Amino acid sequence: MATAPALPMFFKDLVPLSTSLHKDWKLQTQDKAPFLIGQHAIPVTIDEFILAGRFFPIVFSSGATPVPLALMGLNEGVNVFVDGEGKLSKPVYVPAYIRRYPFLLARLREGAEEMSLCFDPSAPGVGADVDGMPLFDGDQPSQTTQEILNFCEQFETAGQRTQAFVDEVLKLDILIDGEVAIQPDGAEQPYIYRGFKMIDEEKLKELRGDTLRKIAQNGILPLLYAHLFSLQLMREIFAEQMAAGQIAVQVPATAS
Repeated sequence: MATAPALPMFFKDLVPLSTSLHKDWKLQTQDKAPFLIGQHAIPVTIDEFILAGRFFPIVFSSGATPVPLALMGLNEGVNVFVDGEGKLSKPVYVPAYIRRYPFLLARLREGAEEMSLCFDPSAPGVGADVDGMPLFDGDQPSQTTQEILNFCEQFETAGQRTQAFVDEVLKLDILIDGEVAIQPDGAEQPYIYRGFKMIDEEKLKELRGDTLRKIAQNGILPLLYAHLFSLQLMREIFAEQMAAGQIAVQVPATAS
């Protein structure tokens, strides 16, 4: 078993997909994702900024190694895009991090270069007793497994591009502690959301010369503005939470 000390979001277990152990296992398409209930922030890659930014605010996590996140809710434990069963409540773009589950590529040994296809055996819709698509065709990976592997490889590559993007943003020194104030009608005080990072639009406007030319040519500039434009959606999510009674009444909430 290749169980990591700290498993990624959604995962309760992680084992390598094996011909000997999972030869008869199948994968069944699911119409709901109960693991999404209460998950308010989902990692996204820069490949997804344009599409994801149409539906979710994109922010950066706090800490020394920021990660781009799509907010599906402004408070921990709140996801306004799924119902109580984990079904999408509206047509939206589904981030690749969600679509990848219950699979991912992982190194089975510390320091190993090769990555193996692993999965969460406790996930719904996967097992020997489900009615679905076989994961193996005899002793070989099935077409379904090959497609899963290809998707996971593309996700890893996108993750590497995203890390390079974040590294460049840190070098530019334009990432700041985020704060968004939302003033609902009739409220005495605005709700202040903190606990995330965002691009400082003023610092971005001050970039000049070779620096500005470089980020325009390498595609970073439109990604930065996609992030900034998406922040307006925080007010829409706030309104949905307010209507559903999912906003703290006395203490301003925090998105992280």
